Amino acid sequence: MSSKDREAQANLPAQLAMKYHPFYQGKIETIPKCSIRSFQDFSIWYSPGVAEPCRSIAKNKDLSFEHTSRWNFVAVVSDCSRVLGLGNIGAPAGLPVMEGKSLLYKYLGGVDSFPLVLATQKEEDIINVCKWITPSIGGINLEDIEKPKCYSVLDTLRKELEIPIWHDDRQGTATVTAAGLINALKVVGKKIDQVTISMIGAGASNTAVLDFLLALGLNPKNVFMVDTKGILNPDRKELQKEDQVKWKFALMTNGEGRRGGIPEAMKGVDVCIALSRSGPGVIKKEWVASMADNAIMFPCANPNPEIWPWEAKEAGARIVATGRSDFPNQVNNSLGFPGIFRGTLDVKGRTITDEMCIAATLELAKVAEDKGLKEEYIIPDMEEWEVFPREAVAVGMKAMEQGVSRIKISREELSDRAYSIIKRARDETQLMMKHGIIKPMPE
Repeated sequence: MSSKDREAQANLPAQLAMKYHPFYQGKIETIPKCSIRSFQDFSIWYSPGVAEPCRSIAKNKDLSFEHTSRWNFVAVVSDCSRVLGLGNIGAPAGLPVMEGKSLLYKYLGGVDSFPLVLATQKEEDIINVCKWITPSIGGINLEDIEKPKCYSVLDTLRKELEIPIWHDDRQGTATVTAAGLINALKVVGKKIDQVTISMIGAGASNTAVLDFLLALGLNPKNVFMVDTKGILNPDRKELQKEDQVKWKFALMTNGEGRRGGIPEAMKGVDVCIALSRSGPGVIKKEWVASMADNAIMFPCANPNPEIWPWEAKEAGARIVATGRSDFPNQVNNSLGFPGIFRGTLDVKGRTITDEMCIAATLELAKVAEDKGLKEEYIIPDMEEWEVFPREAVAVGMKAMEQGVSRIKISREELSDRAYSIIKRARDETQLMMKHGIIKPMPE
C-alpha cells in the first residue's frame, strides 16, 4: 500500500464520524434497570414508596451507594480548554468527545457515565461544580482541562472529596503508556533502569507518564524532555515561576546536559514517547533514524500521531505504538479507565491512588505477555475484554490494601462482580442491536 493510500485509510474514521454522528444524534441514553410490570410499580420506585429509602439515607448518607445508582455513576467533567489534538474549542464542540468517553465507560467497564461540559473555564468554578454534584455520583473523570489548572483542580478535589477523582489525561495516559513500554522493552531485550528516553511534549500527559516510569525504575538522568522552547534543563529559570512541574523535571532529568530541540533530544536514545501536537510532520524520519538500534517509538498525539507509524518503521524503529485503533499497538486510555473505575467502584473507593493505577499498569502488561509478545503486539486491544475485569481486580485489591475502600471483599468476589457487570453491559448493547432497538448503521 502506498503512503497516499495509507493516509487516505487513516483519514477514513473522520469521514465516517461526520456521517454517523448526525445519524444517531448522540451515543448514549438512559434506560430503566428495574422491573416495571405495571404502572402500580411506580408506587415503589417513586411516591409513596420511595420515601422509605430517602429516610434511611438521611440517617446514613453512605446508604446512597446501596439504594441508588450512585455506586456506579461517573461524571465526565470538562471545560474543553485542551481537547486532545484540537485545543480550546469550547464546551459544545467538546461534547462529542465526552459522550464518546461515557460510551467507552459503559461498554468496556460496565460503568454508567454521563458527560458534563461546562460553560466556564475558571478553576474555582470547575472545582465548585464538582463539589456540588458529588451527592449524585460515585466518581469524577476530569477530562481535557488545560494546564496548569488541571493539576490544581485534581489536587484540590482529591483532598476535599471522598469519592474517586480521576484525570484521564494524566493518570490514564500514564497507566497505559507505561504498560506498553514495559512490554516493548521486553521484546527488544532492554531494561527500564538502563534505557535512555526522549519525551516530546511536557504537558499534563507526558509529565504524568514520566512520574509513572520513574516509579517503575527509570533513571531520571537518562530522560530528555522537550517542550515548545526546547529540552528541559536547569538553565530554564523561567520555569520556576511558569510551571513548577516542568521545573521539577528540568532539575531531575537531562544528565548529559543536552541543549536544543526534538532532534537533539532523540539522538541516540532507545525510546521516544511523544505526546505533543497532532501530526504528521512533528517528528521527521531522519530524527528517528538517529536513534539507537532496536528503537521504540510511541508517537501518541491525536487525532494523528507526530509521525505516521509506517514512516517511523521505514526510518528504523523496531516497535511503534500510537494512540489510534487503526494501527497496531494502540496505546490508548480506553484500555485503562474503564477497568480502573470498575475496580474502584466495586470496593466503594474513596480515591484512586497512583499505586492503584500502577497495579493496573502491571496487570495490563501481563495480559499481553500471557498471550505472547511480539513487535506488533505489546499491549492488548479493546476487543480482549478480559483486560477490564482483570484490571478491576488488581485495582480493587490495591485499594483495599491501601485502606481507601469502604468495603472489603475477596479477590474471587471482586472478579465475579467485575466480569458479570461488564458482560451485562456488552450483552445489553448486542441485544438492542439484534432487535433493532439500536438502529443499524447505514452503509
